[in-house]
Amino acid sequence: MNLRHLEIVEAVAETGSFTGAAKKLFITQSAVSHAVAELEAQAGTALFDRLPKGVSITPCGRSLLEGSRGILIACRNLDRRMAHLEEDTPLHLVSSITIATSLLPAILERFCGTYPHLKVSARVVSADAVIDVLRHGDADIAFWEGPAPREGFAIIPLGSYRLKAACSPRLSLPRQPLSLPQLCQYPLLLRERGSAIRDTFDRLLAAESLAAEPTWESVNSLALVKAAEAGLGVAVLPENLLSEPVSAGRLQEIELRAAAMENQMFAMFHQNQYLTKPLQLLLDTVRDCLSLEPPSL
Repeated sequence: MNLRHLEIVEAVAETGSFTGAAKKLFITQSAVSHAVAELEAQAGTALFDRLPKGVSITPCGRSLLEGSRGILIACRNLDRRMAHLEEDTPLHLVSSITIATSLLPAILERFCGTYPHLKVSARVVSADAVIDVLRHGDADIAFWEGPAPREGFAIIPLGSYRLKAACSPRLSLPRQPLSLPQLCQYPLLLRERGSAIRDTFDRLLAAESLAAEPTWESVNSLALVKAAEAGLGVAVLPENLLSEPVSAGRLQEIELRAAAMENQMFAMFHQNQYLTKPLQLLLDTVRDCLSLEPPSL
């Protein structure tokens, strides 16, 4: 039994004849007769009573028709949607936390404002999980920060941001720039392991054979800012998150005798991936946003 069999049963019941069903479905009468005979053989009972002037559906035939109604309706609805299947299928995004709190909202605001009929879902995870989500096919596009991956991904650079260290003005510090060993003597307020921010800081420390032992460790950057303002230690965070409390005098920036800490940001998708129309429109929106205002944090 297949979908065509069910359509034939429905057409015969509606027209009251094999000839009428054939005309409705644009097939031959013999094809209708053959399909009905196949179904009756499979069911082991008659589905239609053959009358001198047409046919009449039997109780068993009516039971089959009633059971197939939902299938036929669903298939016809799907058939109507086929031409718009790409537009009806949500885009799945995955983003690191920092990009999700900075660049991504503006990109999606522009995208959804221009294409309100397209559906988008976003998943925000730590930076080390972004690549895994994309690699396993659970996202159409990823927004990631860190070193450019060498795998088979197409990449759109989104700019970069610098990391800074800051603490409360109440915390007494030397006037001269701090070395990394000196910095590690203070209570450290750091993002969790696996975040791009933490990984960058840890790599800088590892280059001098140092390891961070944070007093606070959090997935929430704002919690670290508040902890630093309360005088609980030194926060290492993106410059844009520290600029307002530094300008307001609630924090003071700490100058370091070390290489600049910087993270690159990227939009990524599989290199050989089929680009649906919605995904191509999103990529165009990302590029448009970059051309309007170079991203920085």
